[in-house]
This record gives sequence, C-alpha cells and structure tokens, in this order.
Amino acid sequence: MTTAERPEPLDAFREDRTYLGADHRRNERRTWIVTGICAATLAALVAGGAATRSMALMASGLHMAAHVAALLVAAAAYALARRHADNPAFSFGTGKIGYLAGFANAVVLAVTAVLIGIESIARLLNPAAVDYHGALPIAAGGLLVNLVCIWLLKPTGVSASRNDPQGDLNLSAAHLHLSADAAVSVLALLAIGAGQWLGLGFADPLAGLLAAFLVAQFAWSLLRKAGAALVDINPSPELTAEVRRRLSDEGERVIDLHLWRLGPGHHAVIAVIAAADPKPVATYRARLAGLAGLSHVTVEVRESGEAHGHHHGHAHD
Repeated sequence: MTTAERPEPLDAFREDRTYLGADHRRNERRTWIVTGICAATLAALVAGGAATRSMALMASGLHMAAHVAALLVAAAAYALARRHADNPAFSFGTGKIGYLAGFANAVVLAVTAVLIGIESIARLLNPAAVDYHGALPIAAGGLLVNLVCIWLLKPTGVSASRNDPQGDLNLSAAHLHLSADAAVSVLALLAIGAGQWLGLGFADPLAGLLAAFLVAQFAWSLLRKAGAALVDINPSPELTAEVRRRLSDEGERVIDLHLWRLGPGHHAVIAVIAAADPKPVATYRARLAGLAGLSHVTVEVRESGEAHGHHHGHAHD
C-alpha cells in the first residue's frame, strides 16, 4: 500500500495508544530500588521495636511494612502497564493502571492508620516500659532511610503538564507513603526523646495516635485523587474550557463535550459540534492541535437543526 493509499490514522494526535507517563521507565526502575531499601529497613524497625518495646518505633515499622506492600503494588503496576501498553484489549491504553494502584495504596494507608491508632490507644490505657536508649538510633536510622527514598522517588515534573498538574499519580502515591512514614519517624524521635530526657512516658503512645491521624489524612487525599481519575471526573476545567473555546471559534455551538484522563499527562475528549455551515472535521481537529495534555480526540459535526443527530461528519483523532 502506497502512502497515498494508506488510510488516515484513527488517532491523529498520536501515532499509538500508549498513554503512559513521560517518566514511566525511570519511575518504574526507581520504585523497584526503593522497594528493596524499604524491605531491609522494615526488618530492622520491627526487630528494634519489639526489642525496645517502643510503640512509636513499632508504628514506624508497621507503616514501613505498608510501604513495602504499596511499593510492590506500584512497581507491578508500572510493569503491567508497560507490558500491555499496545494490547488492543485495553480500549484506551493502560495509563489508568497506575491510578488503580494508587487507589489500592490509599486503602493500605487507611488500614495502617487504623492499626496504629488501635495499638496506640491500647498502650495509653496499658502503658509498657520502653527502652528509649535502644529505640533512639533505630528511629533515627528509619528517618534517614525514608529521606533517601523520598529523594529517589521525587517526581521530575516531566510527565506533568499545565493541564495535568497531578502527573504520575502512581509515583505520587508511593512518594506520599514515604512522606507519611518520614513524618511518623519524626514523631517517634520526638516521643522517644521526651520519654528519655523528660520522663514523659505517655508521649510514646500519644505520638502513635498523632501518626495515625497524619497517615489517615494522607490516605484520604490519595483516595480522592485516584478515585476521581478512576470514575472519570473532569480532570481539568481549564482544558475543557479551552477546547470549547477553540471549537466554537467561528460561532459554532458545542452541544456535547466530555474530557477524561487516559494516563499521566494524557487526556481524551469527545465533542459534538453544531453549525449552520459546518466545516470538515479536519478543520476542528486542527483547532485543537498543540493543546498540552490532549492525546485522543473524537469530533462529531452536525448541521444546526438536524433531526435526531444525523451526522454531517464523524471522525476520531
């Protein structure tokens, strides 16, 4: 088949349907590295917490265990999305697998918050002696590991555009897990210090309760963001308004418009346009060219007054 005979690509805004983030491979690689680091740290924190009977340290360890599970989910999501990126069974690509992983990780965070809260209340009601001297260096080491991992998973910002500030939510979820754990580690250090030098034994379980509250806040934030992407809530009113403005640039009416996420930095739009003198579909496609974050477009054009939606032109791009 010659170039002249070759039909126009169904998706003219992209040559493929790979709606993965720009940093997908880099993020996947770093997620696996951080998973290994956190697994080793988990073993040290749990052993240290059990040996010193520190609730704050155990809370840090429990949260690190949640991180290992969360990071495994995030890494597996990257691998699965990459492997099936060109699989036609996924109508709009595999970019949303990361959002599903992010939602699952938010649930893990929420469960962790509940577990920490329950155990902390139990320690408040039934205090136990804490070996502050042994717990302090372990808590400090846990915080150091968290800071290193947070740096490794810091988003580059390449995958986030003006119309998709959230970027790679799968990476953001993993990063949020580690940020929450760093906050828990700081609370553990403060509680251990208060107990060792000020004799405030209640500070340890109290720090655990505060940690539970912080983790719950992180979980709720992540649940809202990932859930919004999964149920196709409009991700960018600004982009929607710009699409509407461009399509009605010469007096046309946009009678139906839908925008949703396909993956990090990728959006799809369906638009139905009515005009007294409708132009070719290619004209309306050209008006949307260059919009940041717009990767798949479906345009339908109708003559004003057409009965029951008889199509003047219909094309995807």
